[in-house]
Amino acid sequence: MVNGKEFTQALSLRVLSPTTKAMWPIVSPELNRPGLEMTGYYEHFAHERPQVIGNAEMGYLMNQSEETLREKLSQFFRYQIPCLIVCRGLKPPRVMLELAKENNVPVLGSDESTTRFILNAILYLTRVLAPHSTLHGVLVDVYGVGVLLTGESGVGKSESALELVKRGHQLVADDVVDICRVNDNRLVGESPEAIRHFMEIRGVGIIDIRAMYGISAVLLNKSIDMEINLEPWEEKKEYDRLGLEEDFSEIMEVKIPKLVIPVRPGRNLAIIIEIAARNLSLKRMGYSAARELDKRLNDMMHQGAQEL
Repeated sequence: MVNGKEFTQALSLRVLSPTTKAMWPIVSPELNRPGLEMTGYYEHFAHERPQVIGNAEMGYLMNQSEETLREKLSQFFRYQIPCLIVCRGLKPPRVMLELAKENNVPVLGSDESTTRFILNAILYLTRVLAPHSTLHGVLVDVYGVGVLLTGESGVGKSESALELVKRGHQLVADDVVDICRVNDNRLVGESPEAIRHFMEIRGVGIIDIRAMYGISAVLLNKSIDMEINLEPWEEKKEYDRLGLEEDFSEIMEVKIPKLVIPVRPGRNLAIIIEIAARNLSLKRMGYSAARELDKRLNDMMHQGAQEL
C-alpha cells in the first residue's frame, strides 16, 4: 500500500480527479501503459499496477466518438485500478474524469514525458515498497564504501564514527539505522528523521554533526557495503591475521562482507576502518593483498624445492 498524498507530492503530480482513499493498493513498483486495453483486449491486463497514459494512448482515445469513448473507458474503469496518470501535460477528456470519479479512481497529471515519469515512479515505488528493518549500529561513508559499525553498547562505535567525520568522511546514521532492501543484493541505510545528523557521545551528550562540521559531513542515505563488528579484546581469542578467508553477515537475506575488529586502548579504530574500506574496494577490483602474499610465498617455496 502507498500513501496517495505522498505519492502525488513526491512525483510532483496534479490531482485531476480526487479519490476518497488515503492509501492506494499499489504493491509493485511496476507500471502499465494500457495501449491494447484501450482497444478492448483485457486478457493480460495488469490492472493492479498504476496506469500511465502518454501521447499514443491519448491520441487513440481522442479519435473516438464520445459514445465509443465512454464504452471503452467504462470497461477500463471496471477494474480495480490504483490510479491513472496522464503525462506530458495532456488534458484528459471529460468522460474519463467522470468515470474515474464514479469508480473512485484518482486521476493525476504530470508535465514530464511518459518515459521519464515512469522511470521516476519506478525508483520512488521501489524505495517505498522495499522491505524495511531497523538495526542498532552506526553507518558511515568511508571512501565511498558504506560501513555499518555494530557491537555492544559502549564499545566505541560513535567515537569511531566521530573520528572518521573529523578525517573527512560522512555520517549517515548513529545508534539507529533504518535499512531498506532495494533489490535482492543491495541494502540502503538511513537515519530516522527524528535523530538525523545527531550523535550521542558519552560524557559529552548529544551533538549535531551537520551544525558542527558542515553539510558535507553528513549523508541522507548510503548503501551498506560491509559490516565491521567492534568487540572488546580477548587475550585468548584467535583473531584473523591474514584475511584469506572471507566472512559474511546476512541482513534481510542479503549477504555483505563482515570483519570483526577487537577494541582495546591504543588502537586507532578510525585508521583501521579506513584501511578495511580501501581493502574492500581493492577486492572488488580483483586484488587481494592476502592472496598475493600467499601466492608469493608459494612461488618461493616451489622455486626453492626445484633448486634442491
